[in-house]
Amino acid sequence: MVALALLIATGNAHASEPIVGDAIVIDGDTIEIAGERIQLSGVDAPEGWQVCLDETGADYQCGKVSARALNIFLSASRPTRCEIVARDRYGRFVATCFRADGEDVNRWLVETGNALERANLNQGLYTAAQAMAQSAGIGIWRGQPQGGRPERITREDLRTEDAQ
Repeated sequence: MVALALLIATGNAHASEPIVGDAIVIDGDTIEIAGERIQLSGVDAPEGWQVCLDETGADYQCGKVSARALNIFLSASRPTRCEIVARDRYGRFVATCFRADGEDVNRWLVETGNALERANLNQGLYTAAQAMAQSAGIGIWRGQPQGGRPERITREDLRTEDAQ
């Protein structure tokens, strides 16, 4: 317990040490523990401003929904432990994270349809989880055709709509 408190208090971690503490959700695939930004490895969640299509073809704020779902999931079993695999180009740690009960946070995001697998980064680790979410039509897959990539509005799309 003392070691955990020291880690949380200092916010310093080396790539070989896990980061453990109460996670603050930044967005659907980024959290912060003890002042350290952590990008969840192998997953890509919609950004907070992004919208997706629901089962009726209407827009919904999938980025906000993903972040909210992650917050609820992490809150159910604290603390969160992140196993660091690298640092990204922004200086954030890249990690696979686990709740206190051992649940793999990264996998949960993909299997619940709150994020996509970044296949090029994890050699297909979450391919089955994504296929399950897609075939069940849950999360960002709920309004999408089978086999397609979820429809998302980009910043450029928003600028074009605003200009009209």
